[in-house]
Amino acid sequence: MSGHFESHFPESGSVDYSDQSTNIDETAIAELQELAGRYPQARSALLPMLHLVQSVDGRISPRGIEVCADILGISTAQVSGVATFYTMYKRRPAGKHHLGVCTTALCAVMGGDELMERAKQRLGIDENQTTPCGKVSLERLECNAACDYAPVMMVNWEFFDNMDPAKTDELIDRLLNDEEVVSSRGAVLTSWRGAERVLAGFPDGRADEGPSAGHASLAGVEIARERNWSAPNPAEVLAAVTEEAK
Repeated sequence: MSGHFESHFPESGSVDYSDQSTNIDETAIAELQELAGRYPQARSALLPMLHLVQSVDGRISPRGIEVCADILGISTAQVSGVATFYTMYKRRPAGKHHLGVCTTALCAVMGGDELMERAKQRLGIDENQTTPCGKVSLERLECNAACDYAPVMMVNWEFFDNMDPAKTDELIDRLLNDEEVVSSRGAVLTSWRGAERVLAGFPDGRADEGPSAGHASLAGVEIARERNWSAPNPAEVLAAVTEEAK
């Protein structure tokens, strides 16, 4: 061939193999093996295993890829292919807290793009970057399935509802100053690495901490109760459709 393939997405990125640092020790390896043992086919554990690697190394590290491949009996290329496909896996070190701003559809209409610009200015970084102090990383998020509270932001995958510029400034200041931050519908924030460990399958016992669904999410259910509405009986629906088809 006279030419070669040129990527038009240079920042979509591979894992940073120039950084060989790691905190993966025997305890972490044992936990990765435990995850693999939870599935009938060990390879099915790869996604949670990668979350565990992130909880230990703060990113998908070369050592993490090697250990996952060894435990699962697959190639490092296969592990790397998965790790670079999903955006929740970070190729570079993430901050202590990971701030995400939704700018999809309704959140955009309600001001999500303005909030993203506000966050960039307040943090002094662009999206997909981490502050020099290492405390906050920033990401533009696709739909968070929380349109009833638009515009929404997330920190360590916890919701922050009905956000505006003033709330965004306060949230960022508290994160940078290591002050306590409580999610609108969840627990007191710990850290991104702590959240990654939970996603890996090691609960921290705080799943029921704080509120969950709010009024906006429950409005339909409340109206149905007030009006004594109920869902149709599936058997009756099937019988009616069958009879109509005749």
